[in-house]
Amino acid sequence: MNNLIRIIGIDPGLRRTGWGIIETLGNSLKFVASGTVTSDDKMDLASRLCQLHDGLADVIHSHKPDEAAVEQTFVNKDAVATLKLGQARGIAMLVPARAGLPVAEYAPNAVKKSVIGVGHGEKQQIHMMLKVLMPKATFVGNDAADALAIAICHAHHLGGAASRLKAMARIQG
Repeated sequence: MNNLIRIIGIDPGLRRTGWGIIETLGNSLKFVASGTVTSDDKMDLASRLCQLHDGLADVIHSHKPDEAAVEQTFVNKDAVATLKLGQARGIAMLVPARAGLPVAEYAPNAVKKSVIGVGHGEKQQIHMMLKVLMPKATFVGNDAADALAIAICHAHHLGGAASRLKAMARIQG
């Protein structure tokens, strides 16, 4: 792949949804921006989901990514929390899809393996490797850092057959 591709990585969460945008050209990665969209925990669930939707829509409109990557939901012992995370993840997938972006999904272990080389690791290891891979990267908090890691994971998977087919369809369409 020798085309510049701008990727938004999204780390969904009901309180804080992290986002990170990178550009990839061949094997090179370039940091573009990162941040967090927050929702007001004093509001009802529907209003909070609207806040996440509107915040992500603004980010996509401002930065105009070509593709999106979202972290898959893991199931934990708190079923209510897992359901709420799933709803926030739905927003994280809906917003880029409505903007016409292809949306990929990655398991947390796949993201860590792409960035730090192993499927299990600490947040500090991810932060350190982000700085190694993209020295100019800035991020505040784990949510934005995780979102950048998700974008990097997607960049590493762009060489696959499915991505080549998508790229050809974009060129032809």
